[in-house]
Amino acid sequence: MNQLPSELYYTASHEWVRLENNVAVIGITDHAQSLLGELVFVDLPDLNADVHASDEVCVVESVKAASDVYSPLSGKIIAINEELEESPSLVNKDPYGDGWLFKISVGDHAELEDLLDAESYQEAIEEDAE
Repeated sequence: MNQLPSELYYTASHEWVRLENNVAVIGITDHAQSLLGELVFVDLPDLNADVHASDEVCVVESVKAASDVYSPLSGKIIAINEELEESPSLVNKDPYGDGWLFKISVGDHAELEDLLDAESYQEAIEEDAE
């Protein structure tokens, strides 16, 4: 198992959040992309859409399955990773870097308290595997 980036926040549904000032960069975890297999399509959310924590905002599709991606936080979508339209496999190659999905302006920083740290997320993965 790869080491989880400790500076990120995580969700039980396998999204990660990197906070950059008042902007949250969001993607799916390495664990999620490895379960899905090679991604062939990413249906990105609409720019400027208002989202709430736990809203379904986009879909990632692999040769095996399609999986919903949920917003970990409430806010407005201010950027989408358009490179994924041509190269969805960036999520497989670099899930915590070039494979990010979307960015939102954070509406409520208190929602960060509902997210998992790397250690708690790792424990949740291990419990799922049992």
